[in-house]
Amino acid sequence: MNTAVYVDGFNLYYGALKNTSHEWLDLARLCQLLLPKNQITRIKYFTAKVQPRPTDPCLPVRQQIYLRAIKTIPSLEIIYGHFLSHEIEMPLAGCKPGEQKYVRVIKTEEKGSDVNLATHLVWDGFLDGYDVAVLITNDSDLVTPIRVVRRELKKPVIVLNPNPRKPSHELQLHASFVKPIRRGVIAASQFPPVLSDRRGIFRKPSVW
Repeated sequence: MNTAVYVDGFNLYYGALKNTSHEWLDLARLCQLLLPKNQITRIKYFTAKVQPRPTDPCLPVRQQIYLRAIKTIPSLEIIYGHFLSHEIEMPLAGCKPGEQKYVRVIKTEEKGSDVNLATHLVWDGFLDGYDVAVLITNDSDLVTPIRVVRRELKKPVIVLNPNPRKPSHELQLHASFVKPIRRGVIAASQFPPVLSDRRGIFRKPSVW
């Protein structure tokens, strides 16, 4: 069946890839292993460009290398949100009752990707761009667009959960079905260490 895949990039990263050796993930291969009977006609990857951190100034470089890697997948499109940073006051932990102290911190939030994903999911379905939609996410904020696609457009929506240890109850209730993404499948879905594109040869980062 004509299948479109919508990848919540940060949800996938924090749910299944962070602090592992599997960040060099081939999304097309992952979809083939998890959905062997489906014809994957498009993959949309939703993310935002990260900023350098004092403790990790090379973070944007590694992200750009990975984005370059997934751009080698012919059916894949990247849709960008953005980061928003602002100062807020937060309560300090461990204070005694009546002696609460506060500190000012810089809070960084990724904005736009969930709205972008929801919009593309519904709009592509409205244009009959797929028979089946697949979401790689564990974000319950996407329940409403899932319900719209299933109830109004009469199309099935499968959720591939990158965090099987903490599955979203809401997604389980409203998706056609939810399938966990196991570590073994992720390990089997890695790009080769060396890739090439129109710009030349590039390599998997030595550290993440």
